[in-house]
Amino acid sequence: MLNQLIVLQVVIPLIAAPLCIILSNAKLVRAFVIFVCTASFSISAYLLYFVSTSTTKTISYALGGWAAPFGIEYRMDIMSALIGLIVSFIALIVILYGKRSILQEIPEKKITLFYTAFLLCLTGLLGITATGDAFNVFVFLEISSLASYALISLGKSRACLLAAFRYLIMGTVGATFILIGIGLLYAHTGTLNIYDLGEKVAKLHDIRTIYVAYAFIVIGLAIKVALFPFHLWLPKAYSESPTVVSAFLAGTATKVAIYALIRFTTAIFGIKFSFTTLQLDVILLVLSIITILYGSLVAIFQTDIKRLMAYSSIAQIGYMTLGLSLISVLGLQASLAHIFNHAIIKTSLFLLIGCLVLRMSSSKLSDLQGLGKAMPFTSAGIVIGGFSLIGIPLTAGFVSKWYLVLAALEQNQWWIVAVILFASLLAVVYVWKIIEVLYFKPAKETNVAVKEAPLSMLIPVMFLVFLNIYFGIETSLNAGITKAAAMQIIGS
Repeated sequence: MLNQLIVLQVVIPLIAAPLCIILSNAKLVRAFVIFVCTASFSISAYLLYFVSTSTTKTISYALGGWAAPFGIEYRMDIMSALIGLIVSFIALIVILYGKRSILQEIPEKKITLFYTAFLLCLTGLLGITATGDAFNVFVFLEISSLASYALISLGKSRACLLAAFRYLIMGTVGATFILIGIGLLYAHTGTLNIYDLGEKVAKLHDIRTIYVAYAFIVIGLAIKVALFPFHLWLPKAYSESPTVVSAFLAGTATKVAIYALIRFTTAIFGIKFSFTTLQLDVILLVLSIITILYGSLVAIFQTDIKRLMAYSSIAQIGYMTLGLSLISVLGLQASLAHIFNHAIIKTSLFLLIGCLVLRMSSSKLSDLQGLGKAMPFTSAGIVIGGFSLIGIPLTAGFVSKWYLVLAALEQNQWWIVAVILFASLLAVVYVWKIIEVLYFKPAKETNVAVKEAPLSMLIPVMFLVFLNIYFGIETSLNAGITKAAAMQIIGS
């Protein structure tokens, strides 16, 4: 039964998605989706507990009874279980939060379609973390991407359609690159099982086709990750889509793409080939630094709070790939810790922005003046999330930046530490820009009578705010589990 939980984690939302259309009633559908997300989260939590405490540290399930590499294998280790937990947890929080926000930002006749697309996106993201088959990674990546395009387009504004179309074009290019790379691997190895591919590719490193396959896959995943200069789809996708969609994608989509990048480069191509022969570490290091600085600088000049957070997300993606580029247990631990922490931070921030949008029907900074007093809980949560983006001690963001600094110092890369500190100062600037608007600019006449967000939205999002502080103090999960995962992937 334990092995079957890996499949159930993916199958439950997959089967539930079309049932949302059949149920049709919005209230009934929402209750059903909450049940499905709760079930997926419960399974993910148990799987992480098992793989992190068992001696084997891995669970495997052969679909249809066909043993790998001949059949499709679902395989769960500490890293994949951790990413699965993040995805299912964020999905549950977003759905618990979303009733009022969905009613305001999505046309009523499309709400059922929203829940269907949401569950399909959840299915794809969980499938990527669970499968041990390279082609299945592509399939689940496309399921999640196609559902994401639909989710973004469901907003009432015509700008949502343009954002979804731009994302579709870039996403299709990325998916095509990934599929070509996997096809080239299959042509030379005759297998699609990730771990069997790893053994066979290790003997074929002198073949040019493997180099080409590697380039196609890494570029395709870089587009999905939104690493500079492949980031152009992200700002519009996050800022123009309904708030619940922005929050869900910001907390999960790019994180799962980074997971796929780690899995392909380490399990299939191998650490030596990826980071010594082809020197991906150097490429990733340069692109990560540019991504961090570019995202932080552009965020400073934004006049829309959702767009500001979108560029902030680009900068934070740079931190995640920067840890991977350091090729060490400590570096990978920092990357995984930041994936975990940033999922909580950015989801909470987008959901808190959703509270502002509910009351003001706008995300323009100029329309949010003086709301610090009118919406004290929402504004305080945004401040705490902002502090975490900066890396203030006693917040979750500090923990991952601290480990990133330690990883850089471990390799005597003092200049990387200087870049991290400088980028944190840039974060101070754009976070202060928000604080200034909320607390230090005079409220408009229309803002004086604004009420705090309803409890149905505040309770889920304030729980994330609490976790933001909790994981800045108690680090057994975001630092302890990530270290175990890094040790399992890279070794001592």
